Amino acid sequence: MTKKRPQTSAFPERLQRPRLYVQLADHIARFIEAQGLSPGDRLPPERLLAAELGVSRASLSRALVALEVQGKVEVQHGNGAVILEPMTDDGPSPAALWAGRDPVEIARAREAVMAGLARSAARHPDRSLRLALLDADGSPVRFSDTWRCLRRLTGPCLLAELDDLLAEAAPLEDDRVQADRLALLARAVVAGDADAAASACSGLFLV
Repeated sequence: MTKKRPQTSAFPERLQRPRLYVQLADHIARFIEAQGLSPGDRLPPERLLAAELGVSRASLSRALVALEVQGKVEVQHGNGAVILEPMTDDGPSPAALWAGRDPVEIARAREAVMAGLARSAARHPDRSLRLALLDADGSPVRFSDTWRCLRRLTGPCLLAELDDLLAEAAPLEDDRVQADRLALLARAVVAGDADAAASACSGLFLV
């Protein structure tokens, strides 16, 4: 008797498209290199640059923030984006920096970032989406599922990217989450209580 092969989806996995501001940041970085801009040089004013690139000023601002985090530019109030000295590869990698940190410190840092995300999720206008944080009986789903739903409510933002970095530095399993704090978090977001949702993130993890 031959074994049946397990059924697989007829469709390939959905392609992950880079976010617009990420593409935009890469485009500006290539422009800086192609133009041979030196440290101290300035990019065109944001209004002009956004018009030339055909993007909104909001998207351009996020791209400049991404470049600032990468150490390629410094956005100065009144002066625009100033080119910085290229960073060398001699310093420690981010992984090495995380490796030297106390896990408790990383967990508390992530809780602080999560508090901002929880506050944003609680303010999402569609309550039906927020209800996905709770099971049919009103209890919260496990942390990994709860946080995935919450992140869908917040959408892409700088805090979400910081949360991803901290999650890579100190992965946290479901059994290391305080069940009572998770319940407070989920119910506060569903109720639209931003302050309570942020407070629930404090002490969320067992460390």
